[in-house]
Amino acid sequence: MSKDVHKSLTALGGRSLPQELSIQGRSYRLDRVFKNDFFAVTARYEGDGGRVIVKVHRQASFLLVPLGWLGRMLARRECAAFERLVNVPGVPRLIGRWGKTGVLRGYIEGHALSRGEQVSDEFHGQLGDLIDAIHAHDMAYVDLEKCENVLVGDDGRPYVFDFQIAWLSSHGWMGKLWPSRKILAWFQAGDRYHLGKLHRRTRPDQLTSDELRATYRRPWYVRGHRFITYPFTWGRRKVLNELDPRRGRGERGRVDNGPVAGAPGGSD
Repeated sequence: MSKDVHKSLTALGGRSLPQELSIQGRSYRLDRVFKNDFFAVTARYEGDGGRVIVKVHRQASFLLVPLGWLGRMLARRECAAFERLVNVPGVPRLIGRWGKTGVLRGYIEGHALSRGEQVSDEFHGQLGDLIDAIHAHDMAYVDLEKCENVLVGDDGRPYVFDFQIAWLSSHGWMGKLWPSRKILAWFQAGDRYHLGKLHRRTRPDQLTSDELRATYRRPWYVRGHRFITYPFTWGRRKVLNELDPRRGRGERGRVDNGPVAGAPGGSD
């Protein structure tokens, strides 16, 4: 990562991930950092148990505001999602926790889906089945807007791995209430809309003219969500663009190679 990135824009502030970890009695060494943005740093470790992904959520303060509580909340949420989907093919297995904000999961060989990629004829049907399986567990993925949020495995099959903003409906009585069921239905409908967009961006040849037109018709609940969140998104981008000199150079927080710059750090 570029050394001129303001440390407040990274999840660990001035610290970095440790070079070595001990997980369930096995030793692992830092191999590669994939992303280090405001909310989390994601890295691959290699060791006695093969390759694993370690994702450490926000620990550092921002503008003197403590945000460790946010990292702990996001870590709990992501672990709950993996636990709920433990038997769903296409979702990495949860290995466990590291500290208060770290989540460990299995590593899947593959690459991020890209716009215009010629995936297999079966890929989008498999991706649709995967999202349907997630929905069957009273969840919505919520993060299908970008191609990069879907992994194309070396086996050619789709995988989803980032549940930081996934919606989990309660399995208790609260989940049976009308507001909860309605919100879940809206998010799940949003997932299906974004599935159509991903299909258009990678295999438009598989869609009929009517299906193609439908992918450009943004549902009202997607427009409503954007209307509500736009002021926050606009303000956040303005602040980050002032602080982050890498603006306009690809996805924010993406690390091309190597460990996170900074002094050795650790779990919060």
